[in-house]
Amino acid sequence: MKIEIITPQETIFEGEGEGIQLPGTDGLFEILKNHAPMIYMLKKGKVRITDKQKNRRYIDINGGVVDVKENVVKVLADQ
Repeated sequence: MKIEIITPQETIFEGEGEGIQLPGTDGLFEILKNHAPMIYMLKKGKVRITDKQKNRRYIDINGGVVDVKENVVKVLADQ
């Protein structure tokens, strides 16, 4: 699935991933391929992106919103 993490200043990450874990307002949650469409508020924390080789990358955010639709995950983050 395509993952984009964007702040008002820059694009932090853009690429393919197997999954993404996010700090939601009600706790951590993970999005995998073919997830149902959703929009959800995020709080301060770490975003974990897992690629096809199971490598993990961590990105700190200060909150924001995630939009999921048709295997595209867009994180609009405060940073």
